[in-house]
Amino acid sequence: MKILVCISKSPDTTSKIAFTDGNTKFDENGVQYIVNPYDEWYALVRALEIKETSGGNVTIITVGTAADDAVIRKALAIGADDAVRIDAEATDAYFAAAQIAAYAKANNFDLILTGKETINYNGSQVAGMIAEDLDLPFVSLATKLDVNGSTLRLEQEIVGGLQIVEANLPLVVSCAKGMAEQRIPNMRGIMAARTKPLQIVPAIAVDAFTVYESYTLPDAKKACTMIDPNNMDELVNLLHTEAKVI
Repeated sequence: MKILVCISKSPDTTSKIAFTDGNTKFDENGVQYIVNPYDEWYALVRALEIKETSGGNVTIITVGTAADDAVIRKALAIGADDAVRIDAEATDAYFAAAQIAAYAKANNFDLILTGKETINYNGSQVAGMIAEDLDLPFVSLATKLDVNGSTLRLEQEIVGGLQIVEANLPLVVSCAKGMAEQRIPNMRGIMAARTKPLQIVPAIAVDAFTVYESYTLPDAKKACTMIDPNNMDELVNLLHTEAKVI
């Protein structure tokens, strides 16, 4: 089975977030990037598990510049066979999806996996756009995926229960918590990642449909107000006048 796993970089959660150019661009100075956890922990690891039980090849793909190569190597250390980088800045979700779909269309993958979203943009758009571009079935936010020949059985958490879906390959799936468990790359994987192939592919011409006008940081957290547990009148008053929840 040929599996394509879409990965993206995200700032490490300990990074200090700031913006430049009148709050229109993310300030990358001093930021440590990691593989987007949903892509790594769920999509990539599940792809590797499928390969280990059923055979096949796992390719990772990202849309980015040479600055992203270190992040790609980190993903290769987890166990992917090879990697592709579409040589362009990912200006928006549609641009990234169109680039990935063009490559996938030319290389006939059986299964395309993504994480449910990135932790920095939380858009959850790319997988659906890829499926639409390729005219393939799409299952979103899958928490479990089992393979039986050319048929996949997937589970999704829905309000009040669990939904079970069956679909035939080829297929696009976005992966959520429960799909797989995080893997820590070992020294062998880290060393092997240095020599695994990284294919650089020129971007196709695609118009960006969105632009980011401005970014703002959330308001600083207010100090915690301590209330005597016996003073219910004060608690009710604060919930009504400040928190405005009653």
